[in-house]
Amino acid sequence: MEKQVDLIVQWLRDQVKQAGVNGLVVGISGGLDSAVVSHLIQRAFPDNSLGVLLPIYTSDSNLDDAKQVVESSGIKSMTVDLTETHKIMYSEIKDSLNESNTFIEENDKLAGANLRARLRMSTLYALATNYNYMVVGTDNAAEWYTGYFTKYGDGGADILPLVEFTKQEVRDLASYLGVPSHIVKKKPSADLWEGQTDEDEMGTSYDTIDAYLKGEQIPEHDKEIIESLHKKSAHKREALPQFKREQ
Repeated sequence: MEKQVDLIVQWLRDQVKQAGVNGLVVGISGGLDSAVVSHLIQRAFPDNSLGVLLPIYTSDSNLDDAKQVVESSGIKSMTVDLTETHKIMYSEIKDSLNESNTFIEENDKLAGANLRARLRMSTLYALATNYNYMVVGTDNAAEWYTGYFTKYGDGGADILPLVEFTKQEVRDLASYLGVPSHIVKKKPSADLWEGQTDEDEMGTSYDTIDAYLKGEQIPEHDKEIIESLHKKSAHKREALPQFKREQ
């Protein structure tokens, strides 16, 4: 773990130097991945890293966990509460759809959740511009492979330090870095609605996805789910399609 942490920290410093910026910023959710990134970027840039709490109807427990991440990592932090912004913006969108009789109720929950992620991304980039920082993403290997992130939301970042680490490897990094143990062990959730968990949404577990990524045998049903998620989310990982003019 010490070697891996040292390599990631040096990589973060190299990325900042190559980009000609001053430091790094990350959104802190109270979950495992953002906790690990917070610790890593604070190690890389003790005076030029920023962790941002971005509550939008966020549960008290997750907000408390985010504050504990700030304390455990020692990262400089600020809070930008976007709850009212989301409420007003999404209400306006729904009103417009209702007026045109094009509102699709079964898409309501996902659309509102994706808007949360994109509001947070926009806020992080506004802050990054102010400080001349880069935005650091928190996706791990399982999330990246299955596309379990919002395009131009939590998937909107400049660099991805954890994208080749399985969920278990991220847990191991967290334990080494001193992330509070209850955050390491908590059930992964984007806190998008009451009772929501990552694994319920994906239909399989992180441990199973980790095993698949390592080439291990897993149940056929889980394999089909993982491969379907990967195929459907290909557009999130690939460059934007571009029309090519004939010469």
